[in-house]
Amino acid sequence: MTASGPGTFARLWPIAVVAALLLGAGAPVWLGWFEPRLFLTLNHALAALGTGLWAALSLLGNGWGLLALSAPLLVLAPRLMWAWLCAAPFASLLARGVKAWLQSPRPAAVLDAAQFHILGEPLHLEAFPSGHTVTAFAAATALYLAINTTGTGRRALWLFALAIGAGLSRIAVGAHWPGDVLAGAALGLIAGGMGHALWQRMNPSWFRPAAWPQWLLALLLGATAYTLGTEPLDFVENSLVQQLLLGLVVLSLLAFAAQVWRAHRDARA
Repeated sequence: MTASGPGTFARLWPIAVVAALLLGAGAPVWLGWFEPRLFLTLNHALAALGTGLWAALSLLGNGWGLLALSAPLLVLAPRLMWAWLCAAPFASLLARGVKAWLQSPRPAAVLDAAQFHILGEPLHLEAFPSGHTVTAFAAATALYLAINTTGTGRRALWLFALAIGAGLSRIAVGAHWPGDVLAGAALGLIAGGMGHALWQRMNPSWFRPAAWPQWLLALLLGATAYTLGTEPLDFVENSLVQQLLLGLVVLSLLAFAAQVWRAHRDARA
């Protein structure tokens, strides 16, 4: 097993600092001092970019969507796929725990629906924090830290741009207040750091093509393919995107099967 040490702490403390700054500096926002004006301003401005864009970006905060998007990593870099999966349980616990504790109202429970743009079924409770934003930032943070172990982390900063897009999408579709998104980003950073600490303790041998954890990932991707083919993810507007993601998952599973077959063939040679 690999163990976390001073190097791990050096990578994690900036994440903790940024998360604390987000929560502290953004307190006036998540305390609702500028609501609902800030929400309405952002909702109207973002909606002008089109519902299709924001519906698709919401998938970056959906677990099934992330599994589908990261499916090629099963063959190309399973260690990176495990990096964000290690953060997923922490993201879920933080998001669901705070939501259940606070039970804060969403925009649709406070404002007249005619005042803002809303996509999909109106939601009324468990606004704080935005679970999609927590998930997106946890995945981005875990992947960034994992890539940074090779010294190329700065090249992966675009991951946070995608996470920001996922957070903004929750305002654009009328599901969350800006404060929910801001707090979700902070909690996602924390969850990603916790996931990274767990990931560093994984045995490197688990990342080999024929190792049992990769078969577990393959089963998980099989469930992802079934979900993509049978259920709408977040919004019906994502139908075409889901079909494309389904194709990506199927191709990744076929490539994994070929990879395992070659590994067994070479082992017999």
